[in-house]
Amino acid sequence: MSDDRFTGIPAEAFEFYEALAADPTKTFWEAHKSAYLNEVRGPLEALGRQLQDEFGAIHLFRPYRDVRFSKDKTPYKDHQGMFAERGDGIGWYVQISATGLMVAGGWYSSSPEQVKRYRAAVAEAGPAHELAKLTAGLAKAGMKIDGSRVATRPRGVSADHPNLEWLRYRTLYMARHWEPAAWMGKPSAAAKIRDQWRSLTPLLDWFADVVGPGETAAGTGSQNGL
Repeated sequence: MSDDRFTGIPAEAFEFYEALAADPTKTFWEAHKSAYLNEVRGPLEALGRQLQDEFGAIHLFRPYRDVRFSKDKTPYKDHQGMFAERGDGIGWYVQISATGLMVAGGWYSSSPEQVKRYRAAVAEAGPAHELAKLTAGLAKAGMKIDGSRVATRPRGVSADHPNLEWLRYRTLYMARHWEPAAWMGKPSAAAKIRDQWRSLTPLLDWFADVVGPGETAAGTGSQNGL
């Protein structure tokens, strides 16, 4: 790992993923691995070192896809993600892909216990109102809500429950995406990303308080990665 400071995310990082999409083969990867290391992974590692003083340890995900149980046998991910954990399945996220830069945060993976605690909370007016207020504020700042939801409604929940939309979620996060732009290639991009993560912190704190730890038994967590 390099000790160099973060100088920005170069345009070549996005171009790498454009080229990978056109030729997602091992031959391409091996011929361009140095570009991945220098233009994608290196800048994100430097960014992580700059952010870890405030957000804790930063994890960069592997660039390889797990194709064992997938019909899609493409060996490489079409993005590079970086995650800082606030709690089990809860954290801040940054992603580079051909389409640009995404900054996000929230509740990304869940255990049955967490879903049960979450739904018990948002079934009540107070917690549901607080969650709605937090997500509305982030939406006003340009973020969009996403996550895993049941198609209709959880078992035992009436169709006319006032908080049905919140009860449908099994994970929930907020994200903002930018197409490739010149500002990303400057050191000041770190401050912009830090500000976005800070704005997400109250939402992450809410999830950490409400959903709690992932599993009660040691070694049975269900962190799925990104």
